[in-house]
Amino acid sequence: MKFMKNKRRLMIASILTIIATIVFVNYIFSGNNSYAFKNKLIRLHVLANSDSPEDQELKLKVRDKIIAEMNDRLGNSKSIDETREIVKENIEEIKKIALEEIKLNGKEYEVAVSLDSHNFPTKSYGGFTLPAGEYEALRVVIGEGKGQNWWCVMFPPLCFIDITNGLTDEKTKEELKKFLTEEEFNIIITAKGPEETPIILKSKLLELFEKGKVQFAKIFVADRH
Repeated sequence: MKFMKNKRRLMIASILTIIATIVFVNYIFSGNNSYAFKNKLIRLHVLANSDSPEDQELKLKVRDKIIAEMNDRLGNSKSIDETREIVKENIEEIKKIALEEIKLNGKEYEVAVSLDSHNFPTKSYGGFTLPAGEYEALRVVIGEGKGQNWWCVMFPPLCFIDITNGLTDEKTKEELKKFLTEEEFNIIITAKGPEETPIILKSKLLELFEKGKVQFAKIFVADRH
């Protein structure tokens, strides 16, 4: 009798494990989760006025100007707090830089500059992939901001690795390893593109799920004999 009670308890525990794993897997891959490393990044996000070739070219010029002008202040930042503080102190300066570049190119667009949290789709950049979700970002909106956008990682300071000479995978990895844990680093490096789920995290969850199924099957078979 006692043996049967123990088997029932084990069976219930196994069922609960499987249910919990399914719920957790769905949560992780639903797009609503928030990986811890997202709180260690600040992105630079530049939105063009429109998708016209002229506006898209202007977006890149504004991007280049901001990166060039802010390189000395942000390029050697040692922490996300330091970067955040520098950005906050220079919001008006960044806006001025953008407006001057826009005027230099014969346009009269307004510019909105802010440091806030924004939702991003899954994107690949410099040898790694960032999952969709909410990230802190310095956002520069040119004019109506209805055109294709451009982004990079401002902290760790990947934006300030010379884009013209090529943002190599090795340079990217070196910078990321300074500020991310090994597990966080593996999650974003493993995914090869926007459509690919981080393999390491997925395999761990599926392994847990399979173990739960095997344990349940053993108990079920034993209960029938």
